[in-house]
Amino acid sequence: MAKTAEKTTGVAKATTELKRELQRLVNAIVDDDDYSEETTDQAMMTLYSRKKLIWKRSLSLSLKLDSSNFPDEFKCPLSKALMKDPVILATGQTYDRLFIENWLKYGKRICPQTQQVLSYTVLTPNCLVREMISQWCKKNDIELPNPAEDPDEELITDAERGHLNSLLQKLSSSLSDQQAAAKELRLLTKDTPHIRALFGQTANALFRLLKPLSPGRVDCHPDLQEDLITTVLNVSIHDSNKKLVADNPVAIPLLIESLKFGNMDTRSNAAAALLTLSDLDSNKRVIGKSGALKPLIDLLEEGHLLAMKDAASAIFSLCLIFENNEKAVYEGAVRVIFTKIMGGILIDELLAVLALLSRHERAVEQIGELDAVPSLLSILRENTNERIKENCIAILYKICSNDRTKLREIKGEENANGTISMLAQSGTLKARRKANSILDRLTRAASRST
Repeated sequence: MAKTAEKTTGVAKATTELKRELQRLVNAIVDDDDYSEETTDQAMMTLYSRKKLIWKRSLSLSLKLDSSNFPDEFKCPLSKALMKDPVILATGQTYDRLFIENWLKYGKRICPQTQQVLSYTVLTPNCLVREMISQWCKKNDIELPNPAEDPDEELITDAERGHLNSLLQKLSSSLSDQQAAAKELRLLTKDTPHIRALFGQTANALFRLLKPLSPGRVDCHPDLQEDLITTVLNVSIHDSNKKLVADNPVAIPLLIESLKFGNMDTRSNAAAALLTLSDLDSNKRVIGKSGALKPLIDLLEEGHLLAMKDAASAIFSLCLIFENNEKAVYEGAVRVIFTKIMGGILIDELLAVLALLSRHERAVEQIGELDAVPSLLSILRENTNERIKENCIAILYKICSNDRTKLREIKGEENANGTISMLAQSGTLKARRKANSILDRLTRAASRST
């Protein structure tokens, strides 16, 4: 008992310390426009560490509760789990508050056990059962979570587990059963967050979901493909499923095939699924090594506006790690992105991607080969969006650092319109810093020529 209390205190202390460190880093980012990338990385790592600690604590408790042989009278009839906040229904039956509230929320006005119509739906705390459970937990060295600390608990009943398994089973049946089941799974995982969590807890759920999509034949039934790929997207939204999906040997290859061969909505949703999965750096590497960047770039080139936005966002997220940045450059991303920008499409989003890619020397060379400097200067001169200006000047700075011959074009713009000087006075802190660096280069170049 003492060891458990000591361990719990240690975890709580570590969680508090991480929270303080996260607050410090966030304040540094919010208060200082000139914060470093290292500060951002530290904040992200601290957030991840705190989240992982909380998740491990919850998982540890969950496993302990599941493995304990607690009395049947302490189980909620709906969840079959140990009750945390037992309440009495009008029929005298006791349930865990969160589960019976969820039951009543959907308009069910009968008692789940007795099937009696409820004369009223007021819930009365069952203090006696609560105390009995508390004493039993203490005796068995188990810390019972305070219900008030867990308002967003995902409510999963045996009926829901059975229904999900039934739908997954239908995906191995006739085509009509597959289509009906896929459509319902798509809606369930879209509208019911705790079903996404249940999906990740169900044995072989992803394999069973994707079984109708044979490699090389993913687009045989376009509507079925769209529903299944969209379900993967929905499931991937749940944080605990991201690694699960990426580690599945068929999921990412089928998403990539759907990127190539699906209808436009399927391709867009496949891109969105890869974007969601790429929240984890380890997944970024898996997705990049699987060959996703080329079909994402193709979708950016060929897709409708929403599909292009999904593709651009996925490319940006994946290219936050340098190895994917390099892959995207050699797969032709620079040309496609610049062409779209010149067409006035997603200028804000695509300039952010181009600025990210310009960390790679070959990308800067390609931007120069596309004679992009006049266009970038034009965007810088005519646009009022601070983020667009910041990304434009960042790209121009990289070009100047890589190719001195481009300084002549920038000098002509500066002499005619003073665009860089104005930005150096009125832009964001980052934009001013880059603009002043370019002006210094222009001054040094002029001195050398003199």
